[in-house]
Amino acid sequence: MTHWKIDESHSEIGFKVKHLMITNVSGYFTEFTGSVKTESADFHDATITFEATTASITTNNKQRDEHLKGGEFFDTEHHPKISFVSKKIKKVTEEEYKLIGDLTIKGHTHSIELDVLRNGVVTDPYGQEKEGFSIKGRLHRADYGLRWNAATEAGSIVLSDEVKLLMEVQLVKEAVPVLA
Repeated sequence: MTHWKIDESHSEIGFKVKHLMITNVSGYFTEFTGSVKTESADFHDATITFEATTASITTNNKQRDEHLKGGEFFDTEHHPKISFVSKKIKKVTEEEYKLIGDLTIKGHTHSIELDVLRNGVVTDPYGQEKEGFSIKGRLHRADYGLRWNAATEAGSIVLSDEVKLLMEVQLVKEAVPVLA
């Protein structure tokens, strides 16, 4: 069994949501952890777990970030983590996969399918084996209890229900302890 963990300093966990239905606003979670366990070299049988700290959300706007941390959105005081647990991986091509798992936000759990692009493996200058992935998906925020919205004077909505997930993940292979 090979164990990998997310290299937090070389990974991004981001999202985009339509604002006023004319532009996308981007955000990120800056605190997260994740692990991957696999028997295969191509990850087709991997088991993946992931957690993000909801209070680490940033959109580069303090007022908006505080609103997102409050009860109308993530309610970080009562729901400090977002979690994902894989259920199945479908290998589409040598580089493309479908990752299916359970995503939990604000106490609501739903199955989600993510598109995964395997970008390759490399040994860094320190001898660590690293693997890179680009991950995309979509969710409906209302499914997860993130229902706040407002209407403009013209009657359109402020925020789209659809959220695009955009992640760049670098894994680092964990050293296997040598038993004496």
